[in-house]
Amino acid sequence: MTIHWCGTGLSSGPGLRRLIQSGEKVVVWNRTVEKAREAVGDLTQDIRAYSLDDLTAALAPGDVAISMLTVDHHVGIAQACLDKGAHFVSSSYISPEMKALDPVFRDKGLVSINECGLDPGIDHLMAHDLVARYRASKGYDAGNTLSFVSYCGGVPKIPNAFRYKFSWAPAGVLKALRSPSRSLRNFSELRVQRPWDAITAYDAPLPQPESFEVYPNRDSYPFMADYHFDPAWKVRDFVRGTIRLNGWAEAWTPIFREIETLQGPEGDARINELAAELLKENTYAPGEPDRVVLFVSLKAEREGRIVHHETWAMDAWGDERGSAMARLVSSPVSFAVESLMAREIPAGVHAAPHDPKLYTKWLGQVRGLAQYMERIDHLG
Repeated sequence: MTIHWCGTGLSSGPGLRRLIQSGEKVVVWNRTVEKAREAVGDLTQDIRAYSLDDLTAALAPGDVAISMLTVDHHVGIAQACLDKGAHFVSSSYISPEMKALDPVFRDKGLVSINECGLDPGIDHLMAHDLVARYRASKGYDAGNTLSFVSYCGGVPKIPNAFRYKFSWAPAGVLKALRSPSRSLRNFSELRVQRPWDAITAYDAPLPQPESFEVYPNRDSYPFMADYHFDPAWKVRDFVRGTIRLNGWAEAWTPIFREIETLQGPEGDARINELAAELLKENTYAPGEPDRVVLFVSLKAEREGRIVHHETWAMDAWGDERGSAMARLVSSPVSFAVESLMAREIPAGVHAAPHDPKLYTKWLGQVRGLAQYMERIDHLG
């Protein structure tokens, strides 16, 4: 079995290096070969210029192709995997087009595992764990009222005036700001066209308590089923969102105002231009630590009294191992590849695993990637 790792960008290094150093047969593909050599040239010389045609020609039955390229490449690579009898892995959300390939992957006995990075990825593992623990807890009752929140974000460890520095593709950060969201707040559906219309405060349960700005993103509703919430449960709040440093909304107000006016291809072109400008001014200096924070919480109440409340809290920052963002996005991808090779993941299109044995193992491995990671029982 050969592992074909496509893309050696900002969030790829640690997971890719981990697989190479483990002795697996890895072929590295990147649109710019020189950049790939800078990333892993000290470990391997099997580096090739990426094109879908060349990758397809190299795939053999039983191989694994990992796409760490932009999302528009994923379905094409997944289709190539189907054509050649190979498996597929990505850290990105499962698109409708990817989901439509599920029956074909199943029929061929092949695996497409996605949403196995940081967010989505580690947050899914934490949510599965919290829901399973709640179901097994003394506080469980089908009549309880539940509140679930999941907030994740990459922020500078040393705050700057812009309250943000780019640890992944800046155009992707800006385009995400144009996406509407749907979440559940106080038993009511909350639809928001732009994130800045729904910014609230979040007090994070860290060893030294810290307040952040948060906002919902994408559509939270489908994840109730993904996290195995019983359809009969009474859910007051269910929000998956993004976390930012306090002062972020104020610092970004000029950006919000411009993005609001951008539409169509011309708008996309301006976003790419703006992203390049912002990257020059707000990029990490060599050796400067980034920071990743993630909080996933499930609370149950009965007759106004909290009967169960647990939170996974993670705080990680860049160190001699490299950036926190790269560690926490790409390392779980390498866990997925290993689980796939061990035949621990069934055929079909999947997100990060909900099998207790797997998410427990993966969470144990994630602990070694963060400086702080604890599951907090707020009731002691």
